[in-house]
Amino acid sequence: MATIFNQSAVLPEAAGEGVARQKLLTRGRVPGTSILLDRVHLASGFSLELVVHPQSVAWFQMLSGDAEVRHSIGTQILSDAHVGLLPPGFHGTLAAGTGATLLYAEVPNAVRFDPGLASQPPEFRVVDWTREPVLQSEHDARKRIYLITPRLFGTKSIKGEMIIYPAGTTGANHHHEGAEHFMYFLRGCGTIYANEKPFAVREGDVVYYPDRERHYLSASEGEEMAFVEFFAPGECVTIWVDESKVCGWLPTGKDIHGAAPVREITAHSSKPVAIPADV
Repeated sequence: MATIFNQSAVLPEAAGEGVARQKLLTRGRVPGTSILLDRVHLASGFSLELVVHPQSVAWFQMLSGDAEVRHSIGTQILSDAHVGLLPPGFHGTLAAGTGATLLYAEVPNAVRFDPGLASQPPEFRVVDWTREPVLQSEHDARKRIYLITPRLFGTKSIKGEMIIYPAGTTGANHHHEGAEHFMYFLRGCGTIYANEKPFAVREGDVVYYPDRERHYLSASEGEEMAFVEFFAPGECVTIWVDESKVCGWLPTGKDIHGAAPVREITAHSSKPVAIPADV
């Protein structure tokens, strides 16, 4: 059954001076989960050491504020537009500027999902998701922006995307086979359905779906809803309750600001198992 809770229900723990960590997805809360998720807040001027196990991968998404990642190759400046992948064996420091809040997630033993990680690990990389191409649903005005994909980060152990639901929009019922995933709600409110049972959701909610659980979402009237979702592993089979509702995603030729994106993605369907090559 889906696990649903708001981040406000999880007490922050000190993870060093000026650093508060909320452990959102843990094996205590979700037995057997392959995805560990924290929400981390760094006060102005404080830092957090980032260490990834040699067989794991981790990633982060900045939610607010500014920071920088310092590592052996150099320094990467971060804003709330950035998502980053930390490869196996990564060691660095995340230092806040005026303060920063981010999601930090890890897939322990990710080599079981992507054996190539051991011999050819990806490099540390940061992507500005606001410059990535926006795709639009062929059925309605929902939008999709890919955050973590093989082409962007060089691994199939995880996949991430942002989905934006205009007010009053409802998606189609489906489930995934071969992957578990979670959603984190960035803004707005609505209803999620897990095995057809409704649950109200709002900003700051975390929803974890085990493999094979049917689900779909509906945004409330009068308010746009946006969330990010991440899958482990990144490739899985999606089964639709009504095959006529299988969603095709069409290129808009624009980023989220309406400008030309940094790359192009062609139209594709949600039906195939494999992640499209240009994603």
